[in-house]
Amino acid sequence: MTSGERSATRRRRERMVELLGAGDISVHDLAGEFDVSLSTVRRDLATLAALGRITRTYGGAVDHRAVERTRYDKERTRRTEKDAIARAAAALVRSGDVVLLDAGTTTARVAHELRHRTDVTVVTNGLATLVELADAQVEVVVLGGRLRRPNEALLGTRTDQALRRLTPDIAFLGVDGLDPRRGINCPDLEQAALKETMAECARATWVLADQSKIGGGAGFPHWAAMPAGTGLICGGGERRLEEFADAGWSVRTP
Repeated sequence: MTSGERSATRRRRERMVELLGAGDISVHDLAGEFDVSLSTVRRDLATLAALGRITRTYGGAVDHRAVERTRYDKERTRRTEKDAIARAAAALVRSGDVVLLDAGTTTARVAHELRHRTDVTVVTNGLATLVELADAQVEVVVLGGRLRRPNEALLGTRTDQALRRLTPDIAFLGVDGLDPRRGINCPDLEQAALKETMAECARATWVLADQSKIGGGAGFPHWAAMPAGTGLICGGGERRLEEFADAGWSVRTP
């Protein structure tokens, strides 16, 4: 396959995700939309499903509603991009900062980048971050609460109360999907509310998102609105990132 063919395939698949976000659609409809064979559509859908971008349903239809993946599933995808995002995020942390790390695989990579810092305090509700920093020298504060599965986040009244007693210097939030105007797409209402509180409490907030999360929801029913001026660190996709800049986000790429 030539570089031009690969680029065309990527564009077709991205457009498929957009179409599926508008509702259920059959493989025959997609084949007609892109003037390709059914086998090509099925290969594209299989690839997108393996990346967690869509969910296949019985009979060849496609359901845009997301299935929440475990931390271990997420850790296997886009590793290089997530590492670059984490390094860019960690570079924003100054000496003496109180750093709030949301639950998530990319935020856990930020924790990894901060492992050898002795001049910061990390506050988190994420089990992956706790595991990452368990044997490090970083001062760690745990936001207590109920453990939510499968994303391994601590949530609940105690989490919210503990967070509201703090003013983190900088917060890094993870996402399942991201829209420039609606904010962060979440599988759980309580999780959405906590993300909003995190952004409200911190002096500066940065959302960390690989390219697969940009430009729309992951199909979950809940949204966390982000305040004007919220930062976004993403591994690429300049055309779609322009929409965030136009909506008032502070956008960076690694």
